[in-house]
Amino acid sequence: HVQLVESGGGAVEAGGSLKLACVASQYQHCMGWFRQVIGKEREGVAAIDSWLDTSYADSVKGRFTISRDRNTHTIFLEMNNLKPEDTATYYCAARGGGPCSAHRARSDFPDWGQGTQVTVS
Repeated sequence: HVQLVESGGGAVEAGGSLKLACVASQYQHCMGWFRQVIGKEREGVAAIDSWLDTSYADSVKGRFTISRDRNTHTIFLEMNNLKPEDTATYYCAARGGGPCSAHRARSDFPDWGQGTQVTVS
């Protein structure tokens, strides 16, 4: 079982920026970020694989950047030009192998972090 620990959430005004981080207890080929608002489905935001190929949800393209430090099993999500609709709990997710995309189903990711809140006003 892989442990994932997120950090970096907080409250910011619209147009502002935040950077999230997620540390995995061991190497995972695919790591990514999902987000969820109470009462709505958890949706994929961004994903990055071990070759540093990335994918994004259309709603965040051009504003969010996912990156990865392979030495420390850490991924980052830099979020710029934040909008109120970005308000959600953000979850780090990981899978050991297979296709890696922000458009994969939630069930494709067996390992999850505890979530970090992002609030944009």
